[in-house]
Amino acid sequence: MLVTILIGFLVGVFARWIKPGAQTMGWIMTSLLGIGGAVLATFLGQSLGWYAPGDHAGFLASIGGAIVVLIVYEAIKPRIVRETPTDAK
Repeated sequence: MLVTILIGFLVGVFARWIKPGAQTMGWIMTSLLGIGGAVLATFLGQSLGWYAPGDHAGFLASIGGAIVVLIVYEAIKPRIVRETPTDAK
């Protein structure tokens, strides 16, 4: 379990490094991003016949899956816009 979390963290770090833009998330979200990317890559690879049932995705496929998860995360993340009052009296 610890190895999965560490590999997920590494995958998440690489995905955040490859995808341009500012991603404001901590190390826990980075780990979840990497683990989610590995799960997505495994599911997609098994569905397309690239991997046999029970096989896991490789490191590069996991990074690709993590980039997809990161793009989806940024698309659905709520945007909080704070407006400062200009006429504060």
